[in-house]
Amino acid sequence: MSAKPPARPGPGAASARLAEILRVDHAGELGAVSIYRGQQAVFGSARRDMPIAEQLGEMQAHEAAHLEAFDKLLTARRVRPTLLAPLWRMAGFALGAGTALLGEKAAHACTEAVESVIEQHYADQIEELRVREPKLAEDLVRYRDDELAHRDQAVENGARQAPGYALLSSVIRSGCRAAIKLAEKV
Repeated sequence: MSAKPPARPGPGAASARLAEILRVDHAGELGAVSIYRGQQAVFGSARRDMPIAEQLGEMQAHEAAHLEAFDKLLTARRVRPTLLAPLWRMAGFALGAGTALLGEKAAHACTEAVESVIEQHYADQIEELRVREPKLAEDLVRYRDDELAHRDQAVENGARQAPGYALLSSVIRSGCRAAIKLAEKV
């Protein structure tokens, strides 16, 4: 687990941090839905690809449910979404379609890389929020468990046998980490 960020001093610091958490998690779920849409745009039309299209559809449904929950939280807590949402949609779709065009194993490698970063991200937030926002922490545990199931399913379906797996995974993980930092603030 990464180091817990130090508490920020001053009035409003806790609510500002909560806004960052909600904003970045909403952005992440938006990106995830877009990735699966991109992958389904490639796999959904080919009859031979029906099993993966069905898997991706199920994963997308989980992510869409998470996104809906964060939409409601943003509204209830009066937190603005990331200003980068249009970029997240385009980049997510492009990443999904691009990895799908490389084949099923590359699509699974994308899922495995993204979900590995998100799992750790959620774990850090759960630890941070456990006392201050126990209901939100509980919700994040459920979302993290879904992400872990997606990662495990991707690994079972050959993610690590994708051509250029190490490079592909490294680039995607780095991109996810950068996106997290940007979405918290912007």
